[in-house]
Amino acid sequence: MKKSVVEILGVPVAAYSMREARDVIARQLKEGREPGGKPWLIATANAEMIVAAMENPALMETLRSADLVVPDGAGTVWAAHELGYEMPERVAGYDLVQELLKIAPLKENGFKVFFFGSGPGVADEAKEKAQALYPGVEVTGCRNGFFTEADEPEIIREINESGADLLLCALGVPKQELWLKNHLPELKVSAAIGVGGTLDVMAGRVKRAPLWVQRAKLEWAYRGIWMQPSRIGRLMALPKFVLAVKKSKGR
Repeated sequence: MKKSVVEILGVPVAAYSMREARDVIARQLKEGREPGGKPWLIATANAEMIVAAMENPALMETLRSADLVVPDGAGTVWAAHELGYEMPERVAGYDLVQELLKIAPLKENGFKVFFFGSGPGVADEAKEKAQALYPGVEVTGCRNGFFTEADEPEIIREINESGADLLLCALGVPKQELWLKNHLPELKVSAAIGVGGTLDVMAGRVKRAPLWVQRAKLEWAYRGIWMQPSRIGRLMALPKFVLAVKKSKGR
């Protein structure tokens, strides 16, 4: 399935471009509907997630068993290059979702989507934005991310009855990856992706970094220092990541 995989601190990251990642997921969304089709767990790994996986065995196991892990973050691409491997480009989770929503209504694709996660009303607002940006896209269900374990059977039933092929799960790392790992066998989707704050950005609740900041590969700093100061503590994962990659390279 993967043309090449780069192992970064134990996490196997596919060396795909954005187009390649989009196309392989679109193919899975067709094949997953066929008899015997197996749903895919897809993760978008940035430096923060990889550091979290180093400290959380359950998350590491989930990422190692995922069907596809894409390089969401300049740090992940840098690490691959630092370790001597090719990595075409960053495949940002938000941008990957937009690419998938863009092709969802096309006749040759025709897949349906379910938005799950974020705060009350966010998924519904993101659905309105998606329908405005991508005419014909079918978002067949929305559910916020506030629930208890007792609610999970109802959530799974709701997703399955929606007929969705693609589940976008915005519960934050590592909750979204662990939730998907635990419940994917019960879900009738063809693929599920942990998308973090994507729905909040689509709904306009959180602003994305300006384009020049994205191009300068400083979106992580913009989010953590300017837009969401509460994330500053989490930025400490970045020096840990750099040091761990350097140490790994030395070995």
